[in-house]
Amino acid sequence: MNWYKKVVFQHYADFNGRARRKEYWMFVLFNMIFAIAALVLDNILGIAMEGNGGPIYFLYALAVLIPGLAAAVRRLHDIGKSGWMILIGLIPLIGGIWLIVLLATDSNPGDNEYGPNPKANEGFV
Repeated sequence: MNWYKKVVFQHYADFNGRARRKEYWMFVLFNMIFAIAALVLDNILGIAMEGNGGPIYFLYALAVLIPGLAAAVRRLHDIGKSGWMILIGLIPLIGGIWLIVLLATDSNPGDNEYGPNPKANEGFV
């Protein structure tokens, strides 16, 4: 939960620096849990639109759009790639798979042009 709070509240729109795999994927995990909870809440309250969720889900998705993009960009920076590589996901099928592989790749050791290795700061190198 601390990883989610770190990404959403402390680094809301911070596209600079690097993010460890653990930080990114813990954010994704909690984001999915909260999105499913918002969908369930929409259905329980009877305000869900047919097949699309409802206003609670829409507001949640809108609120985490920028932090999600920022976390993905920082994750790409951690492996030495430009944040613009996120656009590779727009290529049908192969682009999404390639982006997942990039996001799951281990950090570049040492410093790179985007900053110091976040693992080194925590003593996990």
